[in-house]
Amino acid sequence: MTVKKILALAAVVGVAGLTGCSVSAPAPAETADAGQSASPAPSSTSSAGAGPSASSAASGSAKEACERFNSLFADYAAVPSGDANGYEDIYLEAEDAKDTVSGDLQGLFASLSLLAIDHSSAAESGGEPAQASKDAVRDAVFANSGTCSAEGVTLKL
Repeated sequence: MTVKKILALAAVVGVAGLTGCSVSAPAPAETADAGQSASPAPSSTSSAGAGPSASSAASGSAKEACERFNSLFADYAAVPSGDANGYEDIYLEAEDAKDTVSGDLQGLFASLSLLAIDHSSAAESGGEPAQASKDAVRDAVFANSGTCSAEGVTLKL
């Protein structure tokens, strides 16, 4: 059980960092859309040489990532509350999915993996996951709702 708590703590720290990134990232995009889109886009492209190809790859897979999140979250919701191994399976799948996307979309899967491992630890004692884990998923869904909606996918909790 100690290993699970360590993993849960590491996941909380990781998600906190990703949540901070994903929440602050949309604000500059809105500013760029407001009228300065020509200036920030080239500067961000020049500061990151892989930016355009990563952007293209991310936008091409954004719909798949959003659909994958919905599928994983539905699987998570279907796990019986006392099934620690079921939650660990969701954790592993979310971690794998996180590695296939970039940018803010990683936050979706990072937060779900945090919630799943937290719920796995809590399931052993008959408890519930921490509210912070639930909030991290909610925040990640909110931060990515625009991206997923633009791809025709509504994120579901």
